[in-house]
Amino acid sequence: MSWVHVGIALASILVAIAITKELGERYAWVNRKIIHFSIVPAILMMYLGLIEAKIFSAFAFAFAISQLSSHVLKRELEWFQIPGNYGEVFFALSAGVISLLFNPKYATALLSVMAVSDGVTGVIRFFYFRKKGIDVKLKKHWTGSLGFFLTSLVIALVFLNATTLVRIAWALILTLAEYQPWLDDNLAVPLAGGILSLFL
Repeated sequence: MSWVHVGIALASILVAIAITKELGERYAWVNRKIIHFSIVPAILMMYLGLIEAKIFSAFAFAFAISQLSSHVLKRELEWFQIPGNYGEVFFALSAGVISLLFNPKYATALLSVMAVSDGVTGVIRFFYFRKKGIDVKLKKHWTGSLGFFLTSLVIALVFLNATTLVRIAWALILTLAEYQPWLDDNLAVPLAGGILSLFL
């Protein structure tokens, strides 16, 4: 492992935070997803063995604590944090747990779904509802779910050692976990992915 790679991964996230700050609170929902996308270099470097899982996890937990502190102190970073919504905290916590619990290949698949598929679905829904003149916050729509399914299927095809039917089922179940209304998707998707890992 090289600390240079850790620095590159961290820089990707910090650049995303700087960009989203410039976009401002109006794009808070999209900004959250841009920050999700920004962990992809870290995920791939962990997969390639350039960053240790325990280091990835430590930084994920540190981000979770930092974001939770903003909520607790009522000093949310409003360009990407939504008061009363702890999704970005759950995202970081889940990323920290996943990187420790699963082998690198499965962890990469599940983390990529959280970062890329969830990001894609959020951006699609944002612009769909904005076009309709509807407040986008916390709304879901089948267009976003379709984007989630297609991207998670591509991820499954690349990283899962399974039959095509199993990969399709994996992507579909994670899509349903993201869409359900009872549990934050940043907890529901990792939980569903964890249960599915028992059958793969």
